Amino acid sequence: MKFVFVADFFANQILGGGELNNEELVKIFKSHGHEVTKINSHMVTTSFINRNKKKKFIIGNFINLRKECIETLYDKQYIIYEHDHKYLTTRNPSVFPNFKAPKEAIINYEFYKEAIAVLCQSNFHKEIVEKNLELENIISVGGNLWSTESLNLMEEISQKEKNKACSVLKSNIGHKNTLEALRFCQVKNLEHQLIEDKNYHNFLRKLGSNEKFVFFPQTPETLSRVIVEARMMGASIITNNLVGATKEDWFKLKGKELIDVMKLKRRELPKKIIKVFNEDTLNN
Repeated sequence: MKFVFVADFFANQILGGGELNNEELVKIFKSHGHEVTKINSHMVTTSFINRNKKKKFIIGNFINLRKECIETLYDKQYIIYEHDHKYLTTRNPSVFPNFKAPKEAIINYEFYKEAIAVLCQSNFHKEIVEKNLELENIISVGGNLWSTESLNLMEEISQKEKNKACSVLKSNIGHKNTLEALRFCQVKNLEHQLIEDKNYHNFLRKLGSNEKFVFFPQTPETLSRVIVEARMMGASIITNNLVGATKEDWFKLKGKELIDVMKLKRRELPKKIIKVFNEDTLNN
């Protein structure tokens, strides 16, 4: 297959969880002989879309995708690989009762409606999207993608003895709520360590060195890569009810057992995307 992957940023531009996941998907597709063209959303034009109209479009984050480009995609083969809630003016369903937004807060509805499928990160994520858009093309992929190298590193870390301390994510992003996690540790008199490192694998080594991970996000986490990473490295999790990963069947596992699940996702998730495109081709 020939794909065009559209995203606001890629992993070589911003080292975020969504970007790391997307980059791994691209690498897996390429390793299986598929052609993938990556393009930043602000660089997309209607003529670019029409020149590539026979290709399959995967739309990641699309905040910088112009309105005329969105409309040009309506009759093309595309899926939306949703990482948050870009169908809401707020991108945050927690500001609405029971995560259900009023009609006037819904945006980009037609873009989601015309997609072959909207891929969500977890069942929790899927349920919120369905509640707001009331569409039938919404699918949960129930996990994320990590490189084999990263998974092997986490397996190695999972087997090491842990410090009797709590890891706390050091983040300047308000809704990651670092202060609340710190307060919890202080009130409970728990030894804790703020975790940050610009080098991803060094970050994993620090995160996986402690026996617990404390995280209290203020907005619904569609999955939460960092929680899954801590769990894959054998940590116990202290969190709230806003984390998609904690509601997945596999979350009861940790260490190598959970790593094996995510290794399986490396095969399952790309196959699921291929199947979605193939079924749409057969139906048209």
